[in-house]
Amino acid sequence: MKALLNSDSGVYSISSIAAVYPRNFSQPKLQTTFQLSGKDGDFRIRWKGRLIAKAVIDSSTIDQLGLPEFDIRNPALSSSYRSSNYRKPNQTVLEAQARVCTGPTQTRPLAEEQAFKVADTILRSAKGELKDEEEVSKAQLGAFFAAMTIRANTFPEATQWSRGEVLAMNTYWPHLVRVLPPDVIFIADPEGSIMGAGSSIGPQYVGNGTNEMRLVGALREVLAGGHLGYEEVQGVLKDVLPLKMENETSASESLLSAFLIGQRMNRENDRELKAYCLAFDDEFGPTPVADVSSLTHYGEPYDGNTRYFRSTLFVAAVRSCYGESCLLHGVEWMPPKGGINEEQMLKYMGANIRLSPLQAKKLLEDEEVGFAYISQREAIPPLHSLIGLREHIKKRPPLATTEKVQQFVRACGREAIVAGFYHEGYEEPLLMLMRRRGVHSGLVVKGEEGALSMTTKMRPSNSSKGLPVNYCSGFRSLNVAAACEADGVSRESFNLVVNAKDYGFEPTDTPRTDRSVLKNIELGLAALRGEKGPAYDRIVLNAGMVDHLLGCDGAEDVTSALDRAREAIDSGKALERLLNYIKNSHKVN
Repeated sequence: MKALLNSDSGVYSISSIAAVYPRNFSQPKLQTTFQLSGKDGDFRIRWKGRLIAKAVIDSSTIDQLGLPEFDIRNPALSSSYRSSNYRKPNQTVLEAQARVCTGPTQTRPLAEEQAFKVADTILRSAKGELKDEEEVSKAQLGAFFAAMTIRANTFPEATQWSRGEVLAMNTYWPHLVRVLPPDVIFIADPEGSIMGAGSSIGPQYVGNGTNEMRLVGALREVLAGGHLGYEEVQGVLKDVLPLKMENETSASESLLSAFLIGQRMNRENDRELKAYCLAFDDEFGPTPVADVSSLTHYGEPYDGNTRYFRSTLFVAAVRSCYGESCLLHGVEWMPPKGGINEEQMLKYMGANIRLSPLQAKKLLEDEEVGFAYISQREAIPPLHSLIGLREHIKKRPPLATTEKVQQFVRACGREAIVAGFYHEGYEEPLLMLMRRRGVHSGLVVKGEEGALSMTTKMRPSNSSKGLPVNYCSGFRSLNVAAACEADGVSRESFNLVVNAKDYGFEPTDTPRTDRSVLKNIELGLAALRGEKGPAYDRIVLNAGMVDHLLGCDGAEDVTSALDRAREAIDSGKALERLLNYIKNSHKVN
């Protein structure tokens, strides 16, 4: 896919995006063109190519036809950004993992039929009877049996093994213990006390090589429901990462996946979260420092949005217009959701998505741009190496929380971090990590789908329990200079639920994108062109409200902050910033 860029400034308009279908619909020719016309010329982003027929099917049709998402190769769909190098997990075991690889109150024990089906699938795979994606991976075995062990050892009675699970293991374990590798037997019965077969493999297992020894010792504690120290977690991560190819792996994928999901099931404590968050700081040299007066780090969930409009990229373009520099970070594709994210949009529009932190620093300082995106692939390769394994774990590991609180570039001036969350109980750990980073201000937002975007949608009166969408919690430093100190920082804490109607927004449903990267881009570009509607309102709301809550200069009054965001859009400056980013990202060195 080749992007052709010719830049000009001015007031822009967006032309059509069209797909040309041959009469037989067997090999459609897809042509996508963004024509942004200004006073002095054109800025074009165009893609041309021949795609197979199913590549032009939208995501709703894919669901109706029952086509596997990762079989669809269409750059307009988020699922197509999954690397073909990632091996597909066994779906039978993955469905079971979705039920049992979670917390003590969320776990749903397997019914007898499903438990027997899973055990039989694992046995047939271990015997070599299943091939390719039907084979149960080492990572799946590690995650599944770690969940079973932790549930048996520490979970409350309601989420311990069901009668069906007990019957299935009693029936299959005598056969499984003969064919499973020693590391998996250790995970399933570390003390030889769960399965009742009297095996000595678990109690005596120490791992293979020095890289696994510390991992096995730590995992024994995790499987018993215990917690680890800061240095212990960091030592394990640095011992085994980056994850290498299967024939030269630095550690067993079974052990590593058991470790990651086990820590999440035990609910990581502050020491453990700090260890994950800071594990690779300065591993690849000192962090660049941008000469900007204000920098906000955006921590969107890396696995993206599957249903609703994702606005943060466009919000960053708006805020950069008045000196609020923004640094976004993420990946090209991330499980479990595999939804739309910033890297996909930027790649689709032709931007350079392989910027180093030093190159991102230069774009932050660029007076024509003022924001930047960094991929985890460039910033922390060891953590990026885990994406394929994370798909086989199924549920989110501790990294899903801590990767949102990163500083790949620092600032001479004030700094803030904003992160999204969904599950109640993670707002305080996220704020704790932000304080540990030493930023002046921090904000967590419960947006739709766990993203950090607030919505103008009216909250239903019969909404579910827990924190509502648009719940915000955070802190602001009262003394900017003091925020750089490790201790004694004077901070003002706050929490509130933002009701967009209170600030003059008409309630509207959030635009649906349903995994369509192209649809998300169309909505964002139309809004930056000045087209009023739900997408426009969400960009304005999230730019102005974040400015206000973080205590940014000129945003003390909410109305003034929102008006400033509108002016950045209506003047054409925000759209120009985004187009400048696409162009200048290829020029920076």
